[in-house]
Amino acid sequence: MKLKLHISPCPNDTFMFHALIHRLVDVQGLEFATRLADIEELNASALIGEPDVSKISFGVYPELAERYELLTAGSALGFGVGPLLVARRAVPPDKIAPCRVALPGPHTTAHLLFSCAFPSAMHKQHMLFSHIEGAVLSGEVDAGVIIHESRFTYAARGLHRVLDLGQWWEQQHGLPVPLGGIAVRRSLPPSIKRELNRAMRDSVELAMAHPDRSASFVAQHAQEMAPEVQRQHIALYVNQHSIDLDAQAQRAIGALFEAGPHRIAGRNVFIQ
Repeated sequence: MKLKLHISPCPNDTFMFHALIHRLVDVQGLEFATRLADIEELNASALIGEPDVSKISFGVYPELAERYELLTAGSALGFGVGPLLVARRAVPPDKIAPCRVALPGPHTTAHLLFSCAFPSAMHKQHMLFSHIEGAVLSGEVDAGVIIHESRFTYAARGLHRVLDLGQWWEQQHGLPVPLGGIAVRRSLPPSIKRELNRAMRDSVELAMAHPDRSASFVAQHAQEMAPEVQRQHIALYVNQHSIDLDAQAQRAIGALFEAGPHRIAGRNVFIQ
């Protein structure tokens, strides 16, 4: 069976999926037509049902629940991993509401977290995540929510942290912040979904045990080409939750769903 697989070019995804895509783990005869795209583009593709398997923002999943389930392997969540709200100058969080704020897409977890923390924000602008630092620095916007590699580069570019949205979430809920997971089409045979979950887990475990094997694949697609930034990115976003979602992680994901505007009624979220 050949499946449409969509992932982002970010180092944590290419690191975790390297062995799966390159068949370094047993994939039980599955083949993948792989597409790499920005996370918001992945969210949009999933909303129209294009991929069979896709990285998505957890924030958009309730809108996808009718068509997709979630794997328990391949996720990005944890403590200290959340999006950051930054500005050109030090701005108190209580002064953000009237500011022009750049965000990495309406369906991203970053947008959901920002909206929860700043429900009265009046001027939100969505753009590609890699453009946000530049937009803040140029004055196109007053502040921006940065994700992925940008959290390792913003200070060197002269930007100031206004609020760590992950830390805000942790203080509110006492749970890790859920960022993104792997959606799989509900209509696939259960045996295929279970094999995908097993192969994804094996791929993450192999990557963590032998990080050098995926280094060239990661570097080929990384937005930030500095090897040290790539390593920091992977170390931050790939952890035990990426191998399997324990009870705490699943509670955190459920809490995020409850914080959003959409509800999941009568459906299993994770593959059985």
